[in-house]
Amino acid sequence: MNASLLSVRDLSVTYAVRPRGIRPWARSRPLRAVREVCFDLAPGETLGIVGESGSGKSTLARALIGTVPVSSGQALWRGEDLLAMPRGARHRHRRDIQMIFQDPLAALDPRMTAGEIIAEPLVTHEPRLPRERVRERAAAMMARVGLLPEQLNRYPHQFSGGQCQRINIARALIVEPRLVICDEPVSALDVSVQAQIINLLHELKRDLDLALIFIAHDLSVVKHISDRIMVFYLGRVMEHAPARDLIRSPRHPYTRALISAAPIPDPAVEHRRRGTVLMGDLPSPLTPPSGCVFRTRCPVARASCAIERPAMRDCGNAHFAACPFGEPEHAEDADAGAVAGNAR
Repeated sequence: MNASLLSVRDLSVTYAVRPRGIRPWARSRPLRAVREVCFDLAPGETLGIVGESGSGKSTLARALIGTVPVSSGQALWRGEDLLAMPRGARHRHRRDIQMIFQDPLAALDPRMTAGEIIAEPLVTHEPRLPRERVRERAAAMMARVGLLPEQLNRYPHQFSGGQCQRINIARALIVEPRLVICDEPVSALDVSVQAQIINLLHELKRDLDLALIFIAHDLSVVKHISDRIMVFYLGRVMEHAPARDLIRSPRHPYTRALISAAPIPDPAVEHRRRGTVLMGDLPSPLTPPSGCVFRTRCPVARASCAIERPAMRDCGNAHFAACPFGEPEHAEDADAGAVAGNAR
C-alpha cells in the first residue's frame, strides 16, 4: 500500500453541554461525540464510515476539515498535523480536502447561479485566474459531473435533488483536491438517484485518483463504493476491516445487526434470513454505558462487558473488532450466506 495520505491518531471531540431550563447555573457536562479514533487513508482509497444517526460520523468529518474543535489527537496530512497548525497555515491545505454535504439543496446558496457556486472555490484559491478561464473551468466541470454547460446560469431551485448534488460534487472537485469527504451525500435522494450519484463518485475517484471518506448510515450503500469500512457506535469504532471481509465475516454484533438491516433484492432469500434486531434506542452520549458502550443492546453481552471497555482485537487480514466474544458467522448460517450473495 502507498504511504498514507491521511493518518488519524486517537482523535477525540468533546463538547461542554450546559443544562437549560430551571437549572441554568448547574455545572456543564462533557458530551464525548468522538472518542480515540484511529485510521490511515492511502491515496486513491475509499474509507466507508457507517453507523446509526448520532454515532459521531459527521462530527468526525467536521473535525477533519476544522469546523469543530478537536479535544485531543492528531490528523497527519502527508506527515503534517493539521490540528496543530495555525489558521493561516492550514488554509493552504483547504483546497486539498473538500467536502460534499448531506442536503443537496440546503448546501447551495439560492442567490447564486450554478456557475457561480461551482466557481466559488476556484475564485477563493486562484484569485488571479481570468474570469473567462474561471467560467470555462466551471462549464467543463459541470459537463464532467453529467450536467449541461448551458445550465450555468440557472439557480438551485431550478434543479432536481440529484442535479443539486452533482453541483455540490462539481464545486468540491473544481480545485482538484486529493481527498473528498462525503457526508451522507445520498441519504436525501431517491434510490435510483442514489445509484447514479454513487456510480458518479466511483467513476470520478478512478479517473481523478481521489481518496474518499464516504459517510452513511446504510451499510448496503457504503459497501458498494468502499475499499475499507469503519463501523461507528456512540463515538467509538466497533469494527474496521476491508469491505469484502467485513460483509462476509462480521466480527462485532453491532456490525451483524447493520448487515441484517440491509434489504436483499431477492424475496426468497429475504424470507429465509435470520436477522438480528436491536432492542432499545441509542444511549445518550451524555451518559454512555460503562465498559462496552454497545452492551445495553448487545445480544451476546456478558457481565464482564459492563466492567471493561474492550480494546480493538486483531482478527487477521487487517480486520479489527472491539469485541472479545465476536466470532465470524458460520458458512451454513442463512443470514451470512444471503449477505455474502448480496455483496457479490
